[in-house]
Amino acid sequence: MKLYFGIFGLIFFVFSCTKEIVTTPTSNTSAGNTNSNTSITYSNLWIPPTLSGTTFNLSLDKSTKQFFSGSITNTYAYNGANFWGPTLIMNKGDQVQINVKNNLNETTTSHWHGFHIPAEMDGGPHQEILASTTWSPNFKVMNNAATYWYHPHLHELTAKQVSMGAGGLIIIKDPEEAALALPRTYGVDDIPVVLTSRKFTSTNVIDFSTAYGDYLLTNGTLNAQISLPKQVVRFRILNAEIERGYNLGFSDNRTFYIIANDGGLLDNPVPVTRVPLVVGERIEILLDLSNDALGSSLDFKAYNANLPQGFGGSEPAQSGQFGSLLNNKDFPVLHINVAATNTSPMLAIPSTLVKNTTLAATDATNSRMLMVTGGQPNGPAFSFNNSTFNHQTINQTVKLNAVEKWTIMNNNVFGHSFHIHDVQFKILSRSSGSVGLHESGWKDTVYLPVGQSVTIIAKFDDFASDKYPFMYHCHFANHEDGGMMGQFLVVP
Repeated sequence: MKLYFGIFGLIFFVFSCTKEIVTTPTSNTSAGNTNSNTSITYSNLWIPPTLSGTTFNLSLDKSTKQFFSGSITNTYAYNGANFWGPTLIMNKGDQVQINVKNNLNETTTSHWHGFHIPAEMDGGPHQEILASTTWSPNFKVMNNAATYWYHPHLHELTAKQVSMGAGGLIIIKDPEEAALALPRTYGVDDIPVVLTSRKFTSTNVIDFSTAYGDYLLTNGTLNAQISLPKQVVRFRILNAEIERGYNLGFSDNRTFYIIANDGGLLDNPVPVTRVPLVVGERIEILLDLSNDALGSSLDFKAYNANLPQGFGGSEPAQSGQFGSLLNNKDFPVLHINVAATNTSPMLAIPSTLVKNTTLAATDATNSRMLMVTGGQPNGPAFSFNNSTFNHQTINQTVKLNAVEKWTIMNNNVFGHSFHIHDVQFKILSRSSGSVGLHESGWKDTVYLPVGQSVTIIAKFDDFASDKYPFMYHCHFANHEDGGMMGQFLVVP
């Protein structure tokens, strides 16, 4: 059967808040809020504070946030925030230490999503942080400049802890990215955009027992808006959902430009009007506001109506285990007000970015197949190759420095978001046709549609251990908690 167990301290406001009316699905009697589809006031987008350097201190705490009138909502958050956590800024080549203190009354972990680091530093299910203890991994930052993130990864508690608000972004910088003419003033023309949704009970308690939320949260903000300068701006976008995917675009259908995937910059900006983003994926985009009138506005939106079956949130139900007020609808994720141009603004889209060294299918020294199994009504949970996760079972063994081609074949039940730890990979092919330009860069997470397969290639270098495994799994946290996860050793 399909198993489901149902992510944002210094407050940073960007420009002034103006009251405007929006039409959005907000009627939710289960949350004790009977607002109709009118008279919704925007709130300024919360910009997470930053931490930089080579030593980072994170404290995961219980917190509270006033999402709605009435009862305050209990949440989890880092470093005094009320939802989510600070953005960590690191430099490629630095040796860093991260001290993660667990102030919860339950065990957690902290996974550095997308990082190429030793398995014992990875923060997966094996690196448990017991209540009232501190874990202090240290490692060399080897990844390219891009947007990564951190979040709990304790088996069977991931969905709960992420739903409660535990998570944060990581920005890696490197000289190659720094040499480009790109927006990079954090919170001004370089904007973190973390997308998720939550469902609430009648007493405003976060309900993580279902697959989807009823209320869209952008950086933990309901009905978010931001004022942006009349120039080229950069969004760093993360899908931090439990299961929902997003088909993103702008309300006037303008072209925008993808400049980075999960693991780094693309060779060239890719012009699009829509881009799908599934759980765990990140993209960086450039939005050109230089020709917009001062004082005008537009919406960044999810065009989620009438998407193919199996895309998270495509179900028509408005309630129940797989229902949501946002399901199978188009809805805004961020309202944008056009403000005055900054000093020395970026006014043009670059024609080139970096030159990536790619892997070809002919480079592969080994191939393997993963089959998605289970998930049928009244049957076993989703798994890979009919094997649900077991801490003691090593599902795959990879030789150090091997270049491997993995084909992941989905069954006909539902779509999935496939994530592999340790490496960044290239997508070689999809059974449905050519690989989209929007996903042509380095990836660590990839969408797997119903009844289709995807083939990826990666080099498993630098780190080997016959004791500490890496994970691969569906990044729908409810599927992962239900056992749709395997582990592999990289051995000498």
